Amino acid sequence: MIVLHHYPTSPWAETVRLILGLKGLDWHSVEVPAIMPKPDLVALTGGYARVPVLQIGADFYCDTAAIADALEAVVTEPTLFPEGDDQRGLAAGAQGPIFLAAVGTALVGMPREGMEAFWEDRAQRFGMHADQLTDMAPVLTQQFESHLDSLEARLADGRPWLGGHAPGHADFAHYQLLWFQDRVGEGSDRHTWDRPGLRAWMVRVATIGHGRPTPMTAMEALALARRATAAAREAAVDPASGFTPGQTVAVSQTGSTDPAVIGTLLALDTSGITLRRDTPETGTVHVHFPRAGQEIRLA
Repeated sequence: MIVLHHYPTSPWAETVRLILGLKGLDWHSVEVPAIMPKPDLVALTGGYARVPVLQIGADFYCDTAAIADALEAVVTEPTLFPEGDDQRGLAAGAQGPIFLAAVGTALVGMPREGMEAFWEDRAQRFGMHADQLTDMAPVLTQQFESHLDSLEARLADGRPWLGGHAPGHADFAHYQLLWFQDRVGEGSDRHTWDRPGLRAWMVRVATIGHGRPTPMTAMEALALARRATAAAREAAVDPASGFTPGQTVAVSQTGSTDPAVIGTLLALDTSGITLRRDTPETGTVHVHFPRAGQEIRLA
């Protein structure tokens, strides 16, 4: 059973919702608060509080990179990576500075009044301050517009998708940058009115949809984890990492003050990290992270 823990205005959750649509999957939807505290989610993950989180039984996948690989394994066709590593590299281009530029462009016009809790949450967890975004707005918007120019140029040869002949992870990762403008910003139209290729591409992506979601409560998701068995996984840790299987480690996210996830190390290589956690509430669960963007240390 596939469960997505998310909230409606999360841009990265929109990426995953579109992946579920491309794969044509049935899935269960657990809505998570947009700001802390998130007790139900952290009870399942052991501390990871970012959204989205994908749950498959007693396995939890944190970060869209890990989620994309997990869903690719569930349903291999249509593939998320029609151009292989090129598709992965293109998807990664939607992260980092470009994501900050897109978020800054959208949030700078967001009202302060009534949003104090949101801004306090983002300041404490990610160092994102409303005043700083306002000061940086001209530069962030310029960076975002320049990136959109590069996407328009990719589409100028008539290809329907950013990678070429078929939609993939890269399309969804970049689409959410513009989708977010419609949710909390001044709208995507002001960014696409003179970019016809990008505007038509947005329509194509949107028509993929979100698959077939069914609402689920957090308590139902917890019960699912408790009665399920985590996928069998052979302990495999790259010796060059300096870690060994069975060590108790803590995994945290670079650039966030959220609590680290502590568990028994099962797997670690250049692509990902897997921890085993055992609690009375969840039973035995496996928590999976991509390697990029994570900090790991002995607990």
